[in-house]
Amino acid sequence: MAKESVKARQRKREKMVAKFAEKRAALKAEGDYAALDQLPRNASPVRLKNRCQLSGRPKGYMRHFGVCRNMFRDLALAGKIPGVRKASW
Repeated sequence: MAKESVKARQRKREKMVAKFAEKRAALKAEGDYAALDQLPRNASPVRLKNRCQLSGRPKGYMRHFGVCRNMFRDLALAGKIPGVRKASW
């Protein structure tokens, strides 16, 4: 489990990216890079890190499901992910 402060920082960045998305797109289309520099750094989508929505784990992230491999396994075994079953042959 990641620290709560790390997860909170990630959520803060996600909100800021969503808030400034239209403004960033407009400034990029105009080519006004001086104004882009004036925006907050956390408004850039490059600063986001793929993290598990449940545990905040940064490694082993499964993009399709939005969770890390550990949480994916727990959810799959509990039957919480539709269409996913444990393989047996």
